[in-house]
Amino acid sequence: MLAKLIFFLALLFVVTPWASPPIALAVGLVFGLFLQHPYAKQTKSLSKTLLQVCVVGLGFGMNLHQVVRAGMSGFVYTALGIAATMALGLALGKLLKVADTNALLISVGTAICGGSAIAAVGPVAGAKDEEMSVSLGTVFILNSVALLIFPAIGLAVGLTESQFGLWAALAIHDTSSVVGASAKYGATALAVGTTVKLARALWIVPLTLGTAFLKRHEARIQWPWFILFFCLAAVINTYLPDGAPAYEWIYKLARIGLTVTLFLIGCGISKATLKKVGARPLVQGVVLWIIVGVLSLLLIRAGVIAL
Repeated sequence: MLAKLIFFLALLFVVTPWASPPIALAVGLVFGLFLQHPYAKQTKSLSKTLLQVCVVGLGFGMNLHQVVRAGMSGFVYTALGIAATMALGLALGKLLKVADTNALLISVGTAICGGSAIAAVGPVAGAKDEEMSVSLGTVFILNSVALLIFPAIGLAVGLTESQFGLWAALAIHDTSSVVGASAKYGATALAVGTTVKLARALWIVPLTLGTAFLKRHEARIQWPWFILFFCLAAVINTYLPDGAPAYEWIYKLARIGLTVTLFLIGCGISKATLKKVGARPLVQGVVLWIIVGVLSLLLIRAGVIAL
C-alpha cells in the first residue's frame, strides 16, 4: 500500500514544472531500487508505447529539412560507426567470454539505439528471455548514467548545442535518454539529437535482416513504425504551418510524456535486475560505451564529425 502511494505521488511530481527528465529518471531509480514496484508488468509495456507516442509528438516540433539533412549528412560516418562498434563489441565479448547472443545484443544496442535495437534483433537472433533481460538491463543502466552525466560533460568541455546533440545521438543508447539529455542542454541540442538518433535508428532494419540471414531461421522482423510517424509529424509541421498553435501544444505534451516515460523506465531498474545483469556483460557494455563515447567526442571536437 505504501509503495503504491509513493509511486503515485512520485508520478504526480514528475509531471510538474519542477521535474526535468534527469530528475524524473533519478526519482524512478530510487523508487525501483528501494521499493517493490506495484505495477511492474503494466509500466513495462506502457513505457515502451508511451516513448514511441512521445517521439511522434516531438515530430511536431521538428522541421522536415532538419531530419533529412541529419540523415543524409550522417550517412557515411553512421555506417562506418555502426560497423566499427559492432566489430569492437563482438571482439570484447569474445575477450571477456560473454555468451555469444548477449555479446551480439549489447553490441547492437550500443551501435544503433539501445532497447529498440535489442528488441528487434533479439527474436531474430533466437535470444532467450533471460538473454534479452540481461542485455536490456545492461543498456538501461548505462542509459541512466548517460542521462545524468552527459550534459555536465558537454558543458565542461565547451560543446555547442549542435555538437552536444550530435554526440548524444552517437554515444547514448536509447532514444529516450538522447532526447532527455539533449532537452536538458538546449532546444538546438534537442532538435539535432532527436533527428540524428532517429535517422540512425533506421539502421535497425538492414541489421535485423542481416542477422536473420546469418542465423538462417525465420523470424518476424519488428519495424519501428513510430519513426515513420515522426517523419509524418515533421512533414505536417513543415508544410502545414496554419496548425502551429496546435502543434506547439502537442510538442509540449510530448515533452511531459517523455519525462513520465523516463520515470517509468527508472522504476523498472531493481536490485534483481542489477543482479541478473551480472559482471561480464556489464563490463563489455561499459567498456564499449566508454570507447564509443570518448572517440566520438574527440572526433566531434576536432571537427571530423559534424552536421
